[in-house]
Amino acid sequence: MTGDAPGRDAAVTAAVADAHRREWAFVLAATARVTRDFDLAEECVQDAYVAALDAWSRGGIPRNPGAWLTTTARRRALDALRRDRTLRSKLPLLIEPGPPPAAGEPAGPDSGTGPGGGNDAGWPAEDDVIPDDRLRLVFTCCHPALAREAQVALTLRLVCGLTTGEIARAFLVSEPTMAARVTRAKKKISAARIAYRVPAAAELPERLDAVLTVVHLLYTTGHTAPDGDNLVRADLVDRAIGLARMIRALMPDEREARGLLALLLLTDARRDTRADAGGRLLLLEDQDRSRWDRGAIDEGTALVAGALRGGSPGRFALQAAIAALHAEAPSYGQTDWPQLLQLYGELLRAWSSPVVALNRAVVRAMVDGPQPALAEIAELELDGRLAGYRYLPAAKADLLRRLGRNAEAARAYQAALELTGNAAEREFLSRRITEVSAG
Repeated sequence: MTGDAPGRDAAVTAAVADAHRREWAFVLAATARVTRDFDLAEECVQDAYVAALDAWSRGGIPRNPGAWLTTTARRRALDALRRDRTLRSKLPLLIEPGPPPAAGEPAGPDSGTGPGGGNDAGWPAEDDVIPDDRLRLVFTCCHPALAREAQVALTLRLVCGLTTGEIARAFLVSEPTMAARVTRAKKKISAARIAYRVPAAAELPERLDAVLTVVHLLYTTGHTAPDGDNLVRADLVDRAIGLARMIRALMPDEREARGLLALLLLTDARRDTRADAGGRLLLLEDQDRSRWDRGAIDEGTALVAGALRGGSPGRFALQAAIAALHAEAPSYGQTDWPQLLQLYGELLRAWSSPVVALNRAVVRAMVDGPQPALAEIAELELDGRLAGYRYLPAAKADLLRRLGRNAEAARAYQAALELTGNAAEREFLSRRITEVSAG
């Protein structure tokens, strides 16, 4: 081994890790077009990433890692499909035939001229209703035969590349619980022979809410990374906004599609002001509003108006309206807190989420003072659904600090700190503990 090999190996490991973060969804989507079988596609993609560690160490990191990984994974998939066809042709008496395809279903990987039947890409021609591979795969994974949480969790794991731990935090459950849910979903797909085909245009509306939920959770995970040194995972944020734009273009009359895109744009408009030059977290009240992205705010605000028209607004439209009020306020003190409280009340009726209830309590503190809000937070603690959610003790600590109950505030900040893996949030909470302990 040459003298610079350890450094080269470290560079290769970093390049593969970076390609996993950035390219996983593209590579899996392209491979699934060949296999039309997610288990096989995932296996081939994983093999491609393992192969990259050796190949890139010997031949250097390719100029386009995503293309290299896609080519390698698709070749492995084609080899697997050819082996399967060869086995079926040579051992017909030992292969128990599967059930005939249901009406409207493709006949399987042995039919047609392409690897998956239909066209050369391996998907039927009607799949062109969804032009992007990644979005096609998201809609496909959100299969109505699975429970809603299973649809979303499986899609975040397979398509978006989130870890089981990240998905567990998004659902406010333990990592073993989420791992079991994903495993059960995969087993149900296999046992029930659920056909994972791209839905037709008429089937998209029934899957839309699950798809929007996937994109929203993907954005949320990137907006404040659960772990690591960086406050924001830009790759996840940008991917979520890109998917939201494609959904809006695909289904322009769907108000919730407008609402989600508006919510992401209005929230992301603050990205560059959420931390100072040293990487320290800045709360909304401390951010320089002159640096907010006015183009994103104008686009998001226009989308909100359309999302709120035509009947009772949905949860994404209401969240977008809340984000718009924050974005349009000249300063933190001039925010229309009573209007925000009203919107949170409507959102809580439309979407009975304990996280919404917590956010409503925080806004109520700005209208009625910390004490009534503290009582609402006490109810959420008794409810138990937010156990392990770091923002519950953090919000409680802030209210106690404002009431001058510094010893209690320090304990609550410490509880939040123990639940937080993000370095910027940990630094902020540690700073708060020091302040109230000295206060």
